[in-house]
Amino acid sequence: MCSSAPDGSATPTVFIDNPRTRVTEWKFAKRGDATGWHVHEYDYVVVPLFDGFLDIELPNGENIRAELKTGVPYFRETGVEHNVKNGNDFDCAFIEIEFLTPQPKGF
Repeated sequence: MCSSAPDGSATPTVFIDNPRTRVTEWKFAKRGDATGWHVHEYDYVVVPLFDGFLDIELPNGENIRAELKTGVPYFRETGVEHNVKNGNDFDCAFIEIEFLTPQPKGF
């Protein structure tokens, strides 16, 4: 994703950005802070830095409450479209790792 979407209030900090991988920390200062609507251009992994919830808005109007645990990662493929919001009464953050090159053959 790389940068905050125009309607986002979450704060991205890019730690690594090279031809192969981008690592971004997303910080949400308060409940309701959001990434803004975006479509993921790459496969990615998220590593939560908190125990709590993210509220996910989907294009079809569906809302999902995702429970996250500190350090327990999840993987998503290219093409995911959503708006991610802090569903907690405290600040939270996660690390997003994007794979900028295609998966090697044979995997």
